[in-house]
Amino acid sequence: MRIFKTRAYARAGLVGNPSDGYHGRTISLIVKNFSADVVIYEWPELEIIPTRQDHCCFNSIADFLHDNRLNGYYGGLRLIKAAIKRFAEYCERENIALRAGNFSLRYSSNIPRQVGLAGSSAIVTATMRALCQFHDVVIPQEILPGLILSVEKDELGIGAGLQDRVAQVYEGLVYMDFDKAFMDDHGHGIYEPLDPEILPPIYVAYQTELAEPSEVFHNDIRKRYESGEKNVIDAMNTIAELARQARECLENRDYVTLAQLMNKNFDTRRSIYNLNPKHIRMVELAREIGASAKFAGSGGSTIGTYKDEAMFEQLKKAFEAEGCAVMKPIIE
Repeated sequence: MRIFKTRAYARAGLVGNPSDGYHGRTISLIVKNFSADVVIYEWPELEIIPTRQDHCCFNSIADFLHDNRLNGYYGGLRLIKAAIKRFAEYCERENIALRAGNFSLRYSSNIPRQVGLAGSSAIVTATMRALCQFHDVVIPQEILPGLILSVEKDELGIGAGLQDRVAQVYEGLVYMDFDKAFMDDHGHGIYEPLDPEILPPIYVAYQTELAEPSEVFHNDIRKRYESGEKNVIDAMNTIAELARQARECLENRDYVTLAQLMNKNFDTRRSIYNLNPKHIRMVELAREIGASAKFAGSGGSTIGTYKDEAMFEQLKKAFEAEGCAVMKPIIE
Protein backbone atom coordinates (compact mmCIF):
# COMPACT_ATOMS: atom_id res chain seq x y z
CA MET A 1 0.00 0.00 0.00
CA ARG A 2 1.29 3.47 -0.95
CA ILE A 3 1.19 5.78 2.08
CA PHE A 4 2.27 9.42 1.99
CA LYS A 5 2.60 11.86 4.88
CA THR A 6 2.86 15.58 4.21
CA ARG A 7 3.16 18.65 6.39
CA ALA A 8 2.76 22.42 6.19
CA TYR A 9 3.78 24.84 8.91
CA ALA A 10 2.33 27.94 10.50
CA ARG A 11 3.68 31.26 9.24
CA ALA A 12 4.18 34.77 10.59
CA GLY A 13 4.30 37.97 8.56
CA LEU A 14 7.47 39.88 9.49
CA VAL A 15 6.80 43.07 7.53
CA GLY A 16 4.38 44.14 4.81
CA ASN A 17 1.17 42.36 5.70
CA PRO A 18 -1.63 42.83 4.79
CA SER A 19 -0.45 44.49 1.55
CA ASP A 20 -0.03 41.06 -0.09
CA GLY A 21 -3.71 41.10 -1.02
CA TYR A 22 -3.33 44.54 -2.62
CA HIS A 23 -0.34 44.14 -5.00
CA GLY A 24 2.11 45.00 -2.24
CA ARG A 25 5.22 43.38 -0.77
CA THR A 26 5.83 41.26 2.32
CA ILE A 27 8.52 39.37 4.16
CA SER A 28 7.29 36.26 5.96
CA LEU A 29 8.82 33.42 7.88
CA ILE A 30 7.74 29.87 8.54
CA VAL A 31 6.97 28.83 12.12
CA LYS A 32 7.85 25.16 12.55
CA ASN A 33 6.61 25.14 16.14
CA PHE A 34 3.16 24.27 14.70
CA SER A 35 2.00 22.28 11.70
CA ALA A 36 -0.88 20.74 9.78
CA ASP A 37 -0.31 17.11 8.76
CA VAL A 38 -2.01 14.98 6.11
CA VAL A 39 -1.86 11.24 5.53
CA ILE A 40 -3.08 9.80 2.24
CA TYR A 41 -3.13 6.16 1.17
CA GLU A 42 -4.75 3.81 -1.34
CA TRP A 43 -8.33 2.87 -0.51
CA PRO A 44 -11.28 1.28 -2.33
CA GLU A 45 -13.33 4.49 -2.14
CA LEU A 46 -12.38 8.15 -2.07
CA GLU A 47 -12.73 8.82 1.65
CA ILE A 48 -12.08 11.92 3.76
CA ILE A 49 -11.86 11.09 7.45
CA PRO A 50 -13.17 13.79 9.82
CA THR A 51 -11.10 14.93 12.79
CA ARG A 52 -12.23 16.53 16.04
CA GLN A 53 -12.65 19.85 14.21
CA ASP A 54 -15.41 18.20 12.18
CA HIS A 55 -17.23 16.09 14.76
CA CYS A 56 -20.99 16.38 15.32
CA CYS A 57 -21.40 14.75 18.74
CA PHE A 58 -21.21 16.95 21.85
CA ASN A 59 -21.46 16.43 25.59
CA SER A 60 -23.63 19.51 26.14
CA ILE A 61 -24.82 22.76 24.62
CA ALA A 62 -21.83 24.45 26.27
CA ASP A 63 -19.50 21.95 24.60
CA PHE A 64 -21.20 22.63 21.27
CA LEU A 65 -20.87 26.40 21.67
CA HIS A 66 -17.16 26.10 22.53
CA ASP A 67 -16.56 23.94 19.45
CA ASN A 68 -18.60 26.28 17.24
CA ARG A 69 -16.66 29.35 18.39
CA LEU A 70 -13.38 27.53 17.79
CA ASN A 71 -14.08 25.76 14.50
CA GLY A 72 -17.12 27.55 13.08
CA TYR A 73 -19.77 25.57 11.26
CA TYR A 74 -17.46 23.78 8.87
CA GLY A 75 -14.24 22.65 10.56
CA GLY A 76 -11.58 21.54 8.11
CA LEU A 77 -13.64 19.29 5.81
CA ARG A 78 -14.63 22.11 3.49
CA LEU A 79 -10.93 22.98 3.06
CA ILE A 80 -10.06 19.40 2.17
CA LYS A 81 -12.98 19.02 -0.26
CA ALA A 82 -12.24 22.33 -1.95
CA ALA A 83 -8.54 21.44 -2.22
CA ILE A 84 -9.31 18.12 -3.92
CA LYS A 85 -11.66 19.88 -6.34
CA ARG A 86 -9.16 22.57 -7.28
CA PHE A 87 -6.36 20.02 -7.64
CA ALA A 88 -8.46 17.86 -9.97
CA GLU A 89 -9.51 20.87 -12.04
CA TYR A 90 -5.89 22.05 -12.32
CA CYS A 91 -4.79 18.64 -13.60
CA GLU A 92 -7.67 18.55 -16.05
CA ARG A 93 -6.82 22.03 -17.33
CA GLU A 94 -3.13 21.11 -17.71
CA ASN A 95 -3.94 17.76 -19.34
CA ILE A 96 -2.31 15.86 -16.50
CA ALA A 97 -3.58 12.29 -16.21
CA LEU A 98 -4.23 11.20 -12.63
CA ARG A 99 -3.28 7.70 -11.55
CA ALA A 100 -6.05 5.15 -11.30
CA GLY A 101 -7.43 4.24 -7.89
CA ASN A 102 -8.97 6.01 -4.93
CA PHE A 103 -7.55 7.18 -1.63
CA SER A 104 -8.36 7.77 1.99
CA LEU A 105 -7.19 11.08 3.43
CA ARG A 106 -7.00 12.30 7.00
CA TYR A 107 -5.57 15.44 8.53
CA SER A 108 -4.59 16.89 11.88
CA SER A 109 -3.36 20.30 13.00
CA ASN A 110 -1.94 21.82 16.16
CA ILE A 111 -1.76 25.36 14.76
CA PRO A 112 -3.67 27.69 17.12
CA ARG A 113 -7.02 28.54 15.58
CA GLN A 114 -8.11 32.01 14.53
CA VAL A 115 -5.01 33.88 15.68
CA GLY A 116 -3.53 34.76 12.28
CA LEU A 117 -0.90 32.01 12.02
CA ALA A 118 -2.32 30.61 8.75
CA GLY A 119 -3.84 27.42 10.11
CA SER A 120 -6.42 27.05 7.34
CA SER A 121 -3.95 27.55 4.49
CA ALA A 122 -1.59 25.06 6.16
CA ILE A 123 -4.30 22.38 5.93
CA VAL A 124 -4.82 23.20 2.24
CA THR A 125 -1.07 23.27 1.54
CA ALA A 126 -0.48 19.89 3.21
CA THR A 127 -3.44 18.46 1.28
CA MET A 128 -2.11 19.73 -2.05
CA ARG A 129 1.28 18.20 -1.29
CA ALA A 130 -0.38 14.89 -0.42
CA LEU A 131 -2.42 14.85 -3.63
CA CYS A 132 0.67 15.67 -5.70
CA GLN A 133 2.65 12.85 -4.12
CA PHE A 134 -0.17 10.34 -4.40
CA HIS A 135 -0.77 11.11 -8.08
CA ASP A 136 2.90 11.76 -9.00
CA VAL A 137 2.06 15.31 -10.09
CA VAL A 138 4.56 18.18 -10.02
CA ILE A 139 3.11 21.69 -9.79
CA PRO A 140 5.68 24.48 -10.33
CA GLN A 141 6.67 26.01 -7.00
CA GLU A 142 5.79 29.54 -8.09
CA ILE A 143 2.33 28.43 -9.30
CA LEU A 144 1.34 26.34 -6.28
CA PRO A 145 0.64 29.24 -3.86
CA GLY A 146 -1.91 30.72 -6.27
CA LEU A 147 -3.64 27.37 -6.63
CA ILE A 148 -3.75 27.01 -2.84
CA LEU A 149 -5.16 30.54 -2.49
CA SER A 150 -7.90 29.76 -5.02
CA VAL A 151 -9.18 27.02 -2.70
CA GLU A 152 -10.15 29.52 -0.01
CA LYS A 153 -10.63 32.73 -1.98
CA ASP A 154 -12.43 31.48 -5.10
CA GLU A 155 -13.93 28.18 -4.02
CA LEU A 156 -15.00 29.09 -0.48
CA GLY A 157 -15.23 32.89 -0.65
CA ILE A 158 -12.77 33.51 2.21
CA GLY A 159 -10.85 36.79 2.03
CA ALA A 160 -7.12 36.09 1.90
CA GLY A 161 -3.84 37.01 0.20
CA LEU A 162 -0.93 35.07 -1.26
CA GLN A 163 1.54 35.69 1.56
CA ASP A 164 0.59 32.68 3.70
CA ARG A 165 0.68 30.23 0.83
CA VAL A 166 3.99 31.47 -0.56
CA ALA A 167 5.61 31.17 2.88
CA GLN A 168 4.20 27.67 3.38
CA VAL A 169 5.28 26.47 -0.07
CA TYR A 170 8.80 27.99 -0.02
CA GLU A 171 9.34 27.78 3.77
CA GLY A 172 12.22 29.51 5.55
CA LEU A 173 12.26 33.31 5.16
CA VAL A 174 10.79 34.74 1.95
CA TYR A 175 10.58 38.19 0.36
CA MET A 176 7.54 38.58 -1.87
CA ASP A 177 6.64 41.24 -4.42
CA PHE A 178 3.11 41.10 -5.77
CA ASP A 179 3.56 43.74 -8.46
CA LYS A 180 0.37 43.78 -10.53
CA ALA A 181 2.02 44.09 -13.95
CA PHE A 182 4.39 41.19 -13.22
CA MET A 183 1.56 39.03 -11.90
CA ASP A 184 -0.63 39.80 -14.91
CA ASP A 185 2.21 38.72 -17.22
CA HIS A 186 3.43 35.66 -15.30
CA GLY A 187 0.50 34.47 -13.18
CA HIS A 188 2.50 34.74 -9.95
CA GLY A 189 4.53 37.21 -7.92
CA ILE A 190 8.28 37.54 -7.43
CA TYR A 191 9.32 35.22 -4.60
CA GLU A 192 12.88 35.35 -3.24
CA PRO A 193 14.06 33.11 -0.40
CA LEU A 194 16.30 34.90 2.10
CA ASP A 195 18.80 33.43 4.53
CA PRO A 196 17.14 33.17 7.97
CA GLU A 197 20.55 33.82 9.51
CA ILE A 198 20.11 37.52 8.70
CA LEU A 199 17.22 37.77 11.19
CA PRO A 200 17.64 39.37 14.62
CA PRO A 201 16.11 37.65 17.67
CA ILE A 202 12.40 37.20 16.89
CA TYR A 203 9.47 36.35 19.14
CA VAL A 204 5.90 35.37 18.30
CA ALA A 205 3.09 35.77 20.83
CA TYR A 206 -0.47 34.53 20.40
CA GLN A 207 -3.70 34.50 22.33
CA THR A 208 -4.62 31.19 23.89
CA GLU A 209 -8.30 32.13 23.84
CA LEU A 210 -10.47 32.50 20.75
CA ALA A 211 -9.75 35.32 18.33
CA GLU A 212 -11.47 36.82 15.29
CA PRO A 213 -11.53 34.75 12.05
CA SER A 214 -9.45 36.33 9.28
CA GLU A 215 -12.28 35.91 6.76
CA VAL A 216 -14.30 38.43 8.81
CA PHE A 217 -11.30 40.67 9.42
CA HIS A 218 -10.41 41.31 5.75
CA ASN A 219 -13.80 41.93 4.12
CA ASP A 220 -14.50 45.59 4.88
CA ILE A 221 -11.02 46.75 3.87
CA ARG A 222 -11.34 44.92 0.55
CA LYS A 223 -14.52 46.84 -0.29
CA ARG A 224 -12.99 50.15 0.74
CA TYR A 225 -9.86 49.48 -1.32
CA GLU A 226 -11.76 48.47 -4.43
CA SER A 227 -14.05 51.50 -4.11
CA GLY A 228 -10.95 53.70 -4.31
CA GLU A 229 -10.82 55.04 -0.75
CA LYS A 230 -7.60 57.08 -0.76
CA ASN A 231 -6.47 56.55 2.83
CA VAL A 232 -6.79 52.76 2.44
CA ILE A 233 -4.86 52.74 -0.84
CA ASP A 234 -2.18 55.03 0.59
CA ALA A 235 -1.85 52.86 3.71
CA MET A 236 -1.37 49.69 1.65
CA ASN A 237 1.26 51.40 -0.49
CA THR A 238 3.05 52.57 2.65
CA ILE A 239 3.01 49.09 4.17
CA ALA A 240 4.35 47.59 0.94
CA GLU A 241 7.22 50.10 0.93
CA LEU A 242 8.07 49.14 4.51
CA ALA A 243 8.74 45.57 3.33
CA ARG A 244 11.19 46.80 0.70
CA GLN A 245 13.01 48.91 3.29
CA ALA A 246 12.97 46.04 5.79
CA ARG A 247 14.76 43.81 3.30
CA GLU A 248 17.57 46.35 3.07
CA CYS A 249 17.72 46.50 6.87
CA LEU A 250 18.04 42.72 7.10
CA GLU A 251 20.79 42.63 4.50
CA ASN A 252 22.66 45.39 6.36
CA ARG A 253 21.91 43.95 9.83
CA ASP A 254 20.27 47.27 10.72
CA TYR A 255 17.97 45.86 13.37
CA VAL A 256 17.17 49.19 15.03
CA THR A 257 15.59 50.54 11.85
CA LEU A 258 13.93 47.17 11.21
CA ALA A 259 12.18 47.41 14.57
CA GLN A 260 10.98 50.91 13.70
CA LEU A 261 9.61 49.69 10.37
CA MET A 262 7.74 46.85 12.05
CA ASN A 263 6.18 49.28 14.52
CA LYS A 264 5.19 51.59 11.67
CA ASN A 265 3.63 48.62 9.87
CA PHE A 266 1.21 48.15 12.75
CA ASP A 267 0.58 51.86 13.25
CA THR A 268 -0.31 52.27 9.58
CA ARG A 269 -2.58 49.26 9.70
CA ARG A 270 -4.28 50.61 12.80
CA SER A 271 -5.04 53.87 11.00
CA ILE A 272 -7.48 52.13 8.61
CA TYR A 273 -8.70 49.07 10.54
CA ASN A 274 -11.13 48.80 13.42
CA LEU A 275 -9.00 46.47 15.55
CA ASN A 276 -9.86 44.26 18.49
CA PRO A 277 -8.72 46.04 21.72
CA LYS A 278 -7.26 42.76 23.01
CA HIS A 279 -5.08 42.52 19.92
CA ILE A 280 -3.98 46.13 20.26
CA ARG A 281 -3.07 45.43 23.88
CA MET A 282 -0.67 42.68 22.77
CA VAL A 283 1.26 45.14 20.63
CA GLU A 284 1.28 47.85 23.28
CA LEU A 285 2.43 45.38 25.94
CA ALA A 286 5.48 44.34 23.92
CA ARG A 287 6.38 47.94 23.17
CA GLU A 288 6.17 48.88 26.84
CA ILE A 289 8.93 46.35 27.48
CA GLY A 290 11.07 47.73 24.65
CA ALA A 291 10.40 45.14 21.95
CA SER A 292 9.00 45.94 18.53
CA ALA A 293 5.56 44.56 17.72
CA LYS A 294 3.06 44.16 14.89
CA PHE A 295 0.41 41.65 13.92
CA ALA A 296 1.82 38.35 12.66
CA GLY A 297 -1.32 37.87 10.60
CA SER A 298 -4.89 39.07 10.86
CA GLY A 299 -4.97 39.53 14.63
CA GLY A 300 -4.60 37.43 17.73
CA SER A 301 -0.86 36.99 17.31
CA THR A 302 2.06 39.42 17.25
CA ILE A 303 5.63 39.26 16.01
CA GLY A 304 8.55 41.47 16.88
CA THR A 305 12.21 41.80 17.65
CA TYR A 306 13.74 41.79 21.11
CA LYS A 307 17.14 42.78 22.46
CA ASP A 308 18.33 39.85 24.58
CA GLU A 309 17.29 36.91 26.75
CA ALA A 310 16.42 39.18 29.66
CA MET A 311 13.92 41.03 27.49
CA PHE A 312 12.50 37.74 26.16
CA GLU A 313 11.88 36.59 29.73
CA GLN A 314 10.12 39.88 30.41
CA LEU A 315 7.95 39.30 27.36
CA LYS A 316 7.04 35.80 28.49
CA LYS A 317 6.06 36.95 31.95
CA ALA A 318 4.03 39.91 30.71
CA PHE A 319 2.19 38.01 27.97
CA GLU A 320 1.41 35.03 30.16
CA ALA A 321 -0.22 37.41 32.64
CA GLU A 322 -2.49 38.53 29.77
CA GLY A 323 -3.46 34.98 28.75
CA CYS A 324 -1.02 34.78 25.83
CA ALA A 325 1.79 32.40 24.97
CA VAL A 326 5.22 33.50 23.69
CA MET A 327 7.72 31.50 21.66
CA LYS A 328 10.85 31.78 19.56
CA PRO A 329 9.84 30.69 16.05
CA ILE A 330 11.66 27.67 14.66
CA ILE A 331 12.42 28.59 11.05
CA GLU A 332 14.98 25.98 9.97
